[in-house]
Amino acid sequence: MIVVAGEALIDLVPQGTGALAGLKPALGGGPYNTALALGRLGSPTAFCSRTSHDAFGEALLDGLRGAGVDVSGVQRGTEPTTLAVATVDGNGSAAYSFYVEGTADRLFAAPAVLPATARAVSFGTCSLVLEPGASAYEELMRSAAGQGLFTALDPNIRAGLIPDADAYRERFKGWLPSVTLLKLSAEDAEWLGGTPREWLAAGPSAVVITRGGDGLTVFTRDGVEHSVPGEKVEVVDTIGAGDTVNAALLHGLSAQDALSPEALAGLGADGWTRLLRFAARAAAITCSRAGAEPPFAAELGEF
Repeated sequence: MIVVAGEALIDLVPQGTGALAGLKPALGGGPYNTALALGRLGSPTAFCSRTSHDAFGEALLDGLRGAGVDVSGVQRGTEPTTLAVATVDGNGSAAYSFYVEGTADRLFAAPAVLPATARAVSFGTCSLVLEPGASAYEELMRSAAGQGLFTALDPNIRAGLIPDADAYRERFKGWLPSVTLLKLSAEDAEWLGGTPREWLAAGPSAVVITRGGDGLTVFTRDGVEHSVPGEKVEVVDTIGAGDTVNAALLHGLSAQDALSPEALAGLGADGWTRLLRFAARAAAITCSRAGAEPPFAAELGEF
């Protein structure tokens, strides 16, 4: 089982142009989208989070249940659901502003145990920024790594939520010894500073950089880089594309029984190229439709 830890929220997506365009609610949050995509791909998946008892919270859990994701470990609260207001530019790229004060997911507490069948845990996005939940997710990351579980991190930077950029960058460096696979966008990499080689030296076994339509590149401990181009598609928007990449990478690694540092080192050029191409195809399908709607296994075929 792959456990995805992090926030679930509601994206309010504009249905037109201008500041007063109508907003349509959509299920979202980086970790939520990753869990949903993993479930749709057929990977046994559990979601580890805290959600509201409000109508949005119920809808978020129903969406995961519909994808076959185990939500039995999700904590609940009476606080409202976090809202993210999206704006989409002419190229389909999305930016967000957030309503996060006093919301349910911020009060997440690290669970005493993870599912007995867990092989990997994925982290990222707002959940590692907003306290007090951020410290609880950090505790879970270190605990999972200490148990020998495969850990994946996508920082998925939302700069507007980070009050002290330098402090966050230092905290990010502190996570790296507990991370097996680091995935981030080229924009996130630029914001964080540093290089893939520096990050690899700090802990991860592999670093994957996404470059939108230009494709993906992996940097490995043995000093090799493997790249694939992006899949050509008519982009509606990019909401959930990076989260779909996360899920596709984890699903593909699981299918190859490669959820360990040793197995990552043995993938080689063919294994990495196959995996990155699979992730590029999955992300392209997500970009071809509105909102975070990752593909089902039948749309991609078996890995």
